[in-house]
Amino acid sequence: MNRSSELPQFDLAWLRPSRIVLVGASNRAGSVGKVICDNLLAERGSYVVQTVNPKPLGVAGAEHFTALSDLPSGPGLAVLAIPAKAVAEAIGQLGTKGIRLAIVISAGLGGTTEEGLAMLDAARAAGIRLVGPNCLGIILPHHRLNASFALDMPPPGDLALLSQSGAIATAMLQWAKPRDVGFSAVVSVGDMAQTGMGELIRLFSEDRNTSAILLYLEGLTDTRGFVEAARAASRIKPVIALKAGRSRAAGRAALSHTGALAGSWDVYRAAFRETGIVTVDTLEDMFDAAHLLDRYPDGAGGRLAIVTNGGGAGILAVDAMAATGARLAELSSETMAMLDRSLPPTWSRGNPVDVIGDADAARYRVAIDAVIADGGVDAVLVMNCPTGLIAPGEAAWVTAQSVKQARARGLTKPVFGCWLGDENYASAAAVLQAARIPVLANPADAVRAFGVLIQAERSRRVRPRHAKKAVSEETLRAARALLKTVAADGRKILSEIEAKHLLRLFAIPVVETRHVGSVEEIDAACTGIDPPFALKIVSPDITHKSDHGGVALGLADAASVRRAAKAMHAHIRGIFPTARIEGFALQPMIGRKTAHELFAGIATDETFGPVVLFGAGGTAIEVIADKAIGLPPVSSEQAREMIADTRISRVLGGYRHIPPADLEAIVEVLEALSRLSLALPEIAELDVNPLLADADGVISLDARVILA
Repeated sequence: MNRSSELPQFDLAWLRPSRIVLVGASNRAGSVGKVICDNLLAERGSYVVQTVNPKPLGVAGAEHFTALSDLPSGPGLAVLAIPAKAVAEAIGQLGTKGIRLAIVISAGLGGTTEEGLAMLDAARAAGIRLVGPNCLGIILPHHRLNASFALDMPPPGDLALLSQSGAIATAMLQWAKPRDVGFSAVVSVGDMAQTGMGELIRLFSEDRNTSAILLYLEGLTDTRGFVEAARAASRIKPVIALKAGRSRAAGRAALSHTGALAGSWDVYRAAFRETGIVTVDTLEDMFDAAHLLDRYPDGAGGRLAIVTNGGGAGILAVDAMAATGARLAELSSETMAMLDRSLPPTWSRGNPVDVIGDADAARYRVAIDAVIADGGVDAVLVMNCPTGLIAPGEAAWVTAQSVKQARARGLTKPVFGCWLGDENYASAAAVLQAARIPVLANPADAVRAFGVLIQAERSRRVRPRHAKKAVSEETLRAARALLKTVAADGRKILSEIEAKHLLRLFAIPVVETRHVGSVEEIDAACTGIDPPFALKIVSPDITHKSDHGGVALGLADAASVRRAAKAMHAHIRGIFPTARIEGFALQPMIGRKTAHELFAGIATDETFGPVVLFGAGGTAIEVIADKAIGLPPVSSEQAREMIADTRISRVLGGYRHIPPADLEAIVEVLEALSRLSLALPEIAELDVNPLLADADGVISLDARVILA
């Protein structure tokens, strides 16, 4: 339950208080209250620490109170580490003392629990902003504030870590310590009962001490705020996310193909892409990305030069580039000439620059200096494989010297290292880190981390994109009248005829389809339609008609249609004796031999709401699972990106004797579905499958619409 909209917006000044009230302070070794108290006092800045516990504590440096009622009034920050049942009352009393921000460490306060609801009500009544509950706390190294029970205070830096898991936050701190990676903030958000990720992203996007934001996410409570804040923040500074809980919930029911294909992680991934958030796949990837972002927060272009003394290591790095957006820089003729003059004839004569296994420090120096100075190089990866021909750490030392001199000349492009072998890495790490050169232990990790820099730089260049067309009032009235009729009939599923009518209202091309109430009406229905015919059963109780013998294709004349209708009716009645059969849908067979079978549709995600899907269609749609997802409103640019993200896009561009499909017609369908999803939130799922597409445009052969 998120009620942040009912309270003032979070202000970073609230995290620079003149006093901190620790409710639940303790002097018992190993208790949360003692660790927080020790952390507050050990790193105390300009604030006063006031401890609250019914028992005297005798803690030097703190003002102690045995009851909240004894506290003096005035602004400040409160930290609560007390039993869940006592939190609501404590918040109410803190509000009377002028406290406006409270970090709730306590667990057992979920939004649906009695204690959790009481906490939120008390906070709203008192005008107090809450962080947590069930969290580690907040650390602000620049302000010497450690209001947490973490083991260490990290050094000041420019990375803000916002983590839904306290354990992940402490793991990041432990990882960062030996690498001298600093933080502007570490915020453990816990259950996000009131203050969500979106508000914190906005907060640290405006923080001058923060140059990049790292997120560890399990779920969201403030979806709209998150999307808006992330979209704005990623254009200012990198936002990197590790999303846990990617596996799809078992047994999720969906009546349509789009509903079945809209996995939760897929939707998150689409949201991250559209807001400019860069994703990483593992905690190790987050560590590595943090390492590079700490040194190079502005990101990097994709042209990479590699200097290595091992050809195989260079090949492994190149292999890892395919999934990152990186590409090998093309070295200039001047750079090539310089390397030719200084390296042995057996050097690789290209990028990667293989200085050969017998390379000494001087050879490394020449190669690094040359590629750093090359204007066609955006970043440099220096690799070293251990040999007996160069002393341990010597290649690292000369790399550090080259980079130091390049920076002095204004060449600040990212340089990072990969030292293979445990002992080799250990000998180099301290030297490179002292020179603020990130170093990683294997080629794939190094290149993936560089990929984060590339994506971060691209996100900052993306400009806002807006959907162009609006839905007319006439269309809205007609669509709502149609859905009202369906709902009044006690149905959740529109008939095929109704579904196609809805598509036509939103200007989505649909094959002419006639409703036939009985076999006796078939001759009249066939009049004016050119054979061959397609016939389908119409029943609100049958989900996928073709799976159950409810579709007959290629019927040559009205007599064939009559025979097929009688057989189909008997067959369906036999396997679905209680199903409501409302007749048949009759349409011409569409003879577009070079057309591609696509699908487009709408699904509803429990976190983000309506989403638009596109991909390869047909009866094997869920097996092929070739799809892309977009969050409405979908602009024409986003629609084109969705198409390009699918495997079927490769054939839509044409091949051999097949001309390219009309991509703009597909784009218009996706934009129309986006408008439909926002205008009619009562629609839970919608399928257009197949959507035929060729050089002449698109046409919908079948449609299915399910109401929420």
